[in-house]
Order: sequence, then structure tokens, then C-alpha cells
Amino acid sequence: MVAKKIVFANQKGGVGKTTTSVNLGAYLADAGKKVLLIDFDPQGNMTSAVGADDELDGIYEVISGDVSLFEAVQKTPVDNLFIVGSNINLAGANVELSHVQGNEYYLKKQLDQVVHEWDYIIIDCPPSLGILTLNGLVAADFVIVPLQCEYFALEGLSMLMKTIKNIQKNLNRDLSLLGIVFTMYDARTRLANDVVSEVVGYFKEKVFSSYIPRNIRLSEAPSHGLPINLYDPRCAGAVSYKKLAKEVVERV
Repeated sequence: MVAKKIVFANQKGGVGKTTTSVNLGAYLADAGKKVLLIDFDPQGNMTSAVGADDELDGIYEVISGDVSLFEAVQKTPVDNLFIVGSNINLAGANVELSHVQGNEYYLKKQLDQVVHEWDYIIIDCPPSLGILTLNGLVAADFVIVPLQCEYFALEGLSMLMKTIKNIQKNLNRDLSLLGIVFTMYDARTRLANDVVSEVVGYFKEKVFSSYIPRNIRLSEAPSHGLPINLYDPRCAGAVSYKKLAKEVVERV
């Protein structure tokens, strides 16, 4: 097997990027796939969302050459789901890598060594278009864009698409847009439906048919260190993420 590498990217914060990457990984693992999460965000939210230890060696120590990627892998509460965690040390990589030639390939070099060990590698990037997100996009085969159903989300989307096109042209010709997933969707609001209509009208089949609703259980789960499939598998958010995982498998 060769891992399908999926990066989650959006320069806007608070769009459900980490929630989506964690829960997609959890449901892929539930389906019997061997999944590795890579927390490439210095905030370490993905790490805490699966109850991993942010004081152990993580992705910063891996790209720094202190440990191998295998040595940094931690188990999670979900069978078949593993993580290489993150902590605030990763924030220093923004400065340390900025003057290094070929700095956009650091993550790719590490993942290329382990692609035969996993079915999926899922990368969560910070809410910016800096060097860390660039590394994620260069390392991946596919990009998923979580999009909150609000007006300002549309403004950032065009900038992100330009960045993706530039990377496809200059740094990673294998990168493709797997899809856009709507998050925090509330069918009762006119704005949410207007945003959906506009994005679907432009991106058409690139928009996933599984919309992730606003759901309090999804918000609660990370504080317990559990993905939603373990915290509350019957809630509306869990049902939506299970459907999304099925769509992702079909698309890749």
C-alpha cells in the first residue's frame, strides 16, 4: 500500500479544520484503514483532540532531525488511528526554516519515508499561508478545504485557490483539490444557504455532499480527548463525518 496524503488547509481560523481532519481520520480508521494524523499546527489542537501527549517528541523534533518519524508516533483511543503530535516548539520552525533553501520540502521528505506503512496520512496545518502550510501542501496528494458557511469565508477562498494553483504549477504537480466541505452549517439561515449556493455554483462536483452541521457535541469532544465516533457516535455531527469519510474513500 501507498498512503494517500490529505492536507487540510484554510488560512482563516475557526472554520472547523482540525475538527474535520481528526474526525475524518477517526472514521477512516473505523472503516479498517490504517491512518496517521500529522499535527502541523503549533497550537497543537489536533494533538489534544485525540488525547495525545504534547510533551513527547512531535513533528518539530522530526523535521529538526532529532528523532525519526516512527519514534514520534503515538497511539490514540481509536484503533488504527495514530498521531505525530505538535507543541509550541513548532512555532520556531517558521523562523528557522525561512532562510533555508528548499524549506518547503521538509515535511515531504519525512513522509516519503513512511508512505508504505499507512493507508492515509492526514495533515492539519495552521490557519495561515506561511511556510508550515506550504510544507503541508507540497507533501500532500490531495487538499480538502473546510469552509464555514459565512460571507467572509468566500473572500479567503479565492486567495487559497490561487495559492493551490501556484503550488500545483511550481512545487507539487501531483496535488489535487479533493473537495470543499461545508462546516458549521445551519440550514435555517439564509446566509448559509446563499454561501452554499454560490460555492456549489462555481465549484460544482468539487463540493462534498456531506455538510457538517453546527453541533454542540462536536465542540465538546476535543475537551475529552476523543474523536466524535467515541464521544457521541449518534449525534448529527458524527453521522455527517461518517458520510464524509465514505465520500473521501470514493474520491481518492
